[in-house]
Amino acid sequence: MKSNSLSALCFTLTLSMPAQLLFRPAIAQDENATELGIIVVDADGQKGKSYKTARSSTATRSDTPITMIPQAVTTVAPQALKDKAANNLDEALSDVSGITQGNTIAGANDAIIRRGFGESRDGSILTDGLNTALPHSFNATTDYVEVLKGPASTLYGVLDPGGMVNVVTKKPEDTFSAEAWSKFYAYGAGRYSSKAGFDVTGPAGDSGFSYRLIAEGENGDYWRNFGENKNWLIAPSLTWERDGTEIDMSYTHNDYLTPYDRGTVYSAATGTFLDISPRQRLDEAWSEVDGASDLFKASVKQQLGGDWVASINYAYSEDSFTADQTRATAYNATTGILTRRSDVRGYYDTTIHSLRADLTGSEDLFGFDNEFLFGAALRKEDIARAALQTCNANNRLNVNNPVYGAISPCTYNAATATEEYQHMLTQAVYAQDRVHLTDQLIAVAGLRLEHYDITAGSGDTVNSDSDGNAVIPNAGLVWEFRPDASLYTNVARTFRPNSSINSAYGNLDPEEGISYEIGSKMDVTDWLSGTLAFFYAEKKNVAYSQTVDGETVYRTAGLVRSRGVELDLAGQVTDELQVIGSYGLTDAVVVEDPDYAGNELANVARNTGSLRLAYNYGEVFDGAGSLRFGGGIKGVGRRAGDADNSFYLPGYGVVDLFASYTIEREHPIEIQLNLNNIFDKTYYTSSIGSSAYGVSVGQSFNAALSIGMKF
Repeated sequence: MKSNSLSALCFTLTLSMPAQLLFRPAIAQDENATELGIIVVDADGQKGKSYKTARSSTATRSDTPITMIPQAVTTVAPQALKDKAANNLDEALSDVSGITQGNTIAGANDAIIRRGFGESRDGSILTDGLNTALPHSFNATTDYVEVLKGPASTLYGVLDPGGMVNVVTKKPEDTFSAEAWSKFYAYGAGRYSSKAGFDVTGPAGDSGFSYRLIAEGENGDYWRNFGENKNWLIAPSLTWERDGTEIDMSYTHNDYLTPYDRGTVYSAATGTFLDISPRQRLDEAWSEVDGASDLFKASVKQQLGGDWVASINYAYSEDSFTADQTRATAYNATTGILTRRSDVRGYYDTTIHSLRADLTGSEDLFGFDNEFLFGAALRKEDIARAALQTCNANNRLNVNNPVYGAISPCTYNAATATEEYQHMLTQAVYAQDRVHLTDQLIAVAGLRLEHYDITAGSGDTVNSDSDGNAVIPNAGLVWEFRPDASLYTNVARTFRPNSSINSAYGNLDPEEGISYEIGSKMDVTDWLSGTLAFFYAEKKNVAYSQTVDGETVYRTAGLVRSRGVELDLAGQVTDELQVIGSYGLTDAVVVEDPDYAGNELANVARNTGSLRLAYNYGEVFDGAGSLRFGGGIKGVGRRAGDADNSFYLPGYGVVDLFASYTIEREHPIEIQLNLNNIFDKTYYTSSIGSSAYGVSVGQSFNAALSIGMKF
């Protein structure tokens, strides 16, 4: 059954002055920290050319036209984030090809699958190019989001072959600007939420300093039939720039209380998902995550003369939370009885230090123009968490007539708790050269040497203890056969240490990946650009288990493979019409494994696609204001629900609409309405990947209304 839903309204008040698998879950999760370069985004006021990205320095670490980079790079520009009123990373990346959601651990973490690879806390989501402990990287400080497709281990360390995501934050500006906002959401069935905040930036006289302060608070209902969201964030930042020196410092603190929502259940007996409202939860109101995160970043950039620049970037981050949940353990399709138990995680603390030093510059060598990058990186991660404690086994809930409150949370017992841990240290040096062989032909080659040391276990038991070295090369070639078009190819390797906190991995060889890619990039017009990519990637040494003489042993002979095609298009069709379009075909399977050979990878859709349009109508009401409106559709194909491929998440399509109206005055007032999932489609975004008792449910119809004022 599907319940009717009311529209959701979001209210935003803005004050601003015009201004410028994976199928094995126990694998090491993090990478060396780095800083991504700045992307230059074209913008043109009403024409909104900000949908198109002109340059990037992600893949090469030097400011480079997109058409001259031998790798697929997709940027979700600030205007696109604003138009769809994105509240999280999944929404931000909804128009990027080949992206699906992985196991978010009941909504506690981001989990982005790229080209078939990715999982929660896998080290692939960076903030300003630095790896962090943040469970959710997208927040009020976000400016834009960038996706680098394919291997990036030569410059960014421990990664899967699918690529990485970089969340770029807002920086202090030397022109004064101020914003204040409040948002109001209604999800139907009498459930509402609100959000408020401000953003102030500007110069501090003639001192060379610029400042920025962003704060936001949220308090209200969860979109399903019970639960609440409480979040508050504060983020000051400071920049000093003079005589070729730039120093940046920033700090972000976030307190959060969110539902720990395991979603719904797939019934193997009936071959269907539960026939209940998508808004109906199967757990209890006390199932929630309560935590706080902190991120401090500092960087120094120094012009050395000529084209040479030295930079040092550092980030310290920590995340600490407790979690209670009601876990489903069995379901009887005949009686409708769901068997549940209570779980508690008494603490889960993660700290990460990320340090990177780069030297970049250009020199004429042997008659060729060379763009050099030399660097070193260090990353230290420590995880300490209480082992899961359980109680109240065999509690029963009738899903067709639920009566809540019959099961209570576990009381965390610190005296009997076992501490689980993981410690990882990686150290690396790397170099890359972009050689301009001709005016149209560019070759890229890089090499990274990395040493890793990782231990993990539970209590006195050490389950992983490995160290070693990795050599990680990459190479690419770009032929810019026209000023507005290029062909490219690349080949690159990746690596990831095998590690498990709870399984006896011992000293397994690290995972090793390789990827091959060919593609084309084109500026269709001055305002419209696109990328077409064909790729093949595989990863070997994937850990698997076998039972030998009654004992479980772990080996690394597994092999997974992903191949496909991706198309991304973004920019301006006419002076008034903007477009974002994408299509991804991803064929990801297990090639070698005693149990899963031939199976599809969990949560990986074979087909993804999107189309988003925005139209600047222009002046209305005799020039009193201007109107902008549009919408989008996102489609995701069928996905395997678990490693056994015993069930599948059905494909779906979701349609969203938006309209914004700006009242032109000395202090402009902006009103924006977003209507999401307008056809109230019931759909499932991901599973936990190991069973049918934990399938995430996509949001039912909701809306958001915003009103803003600029100074």
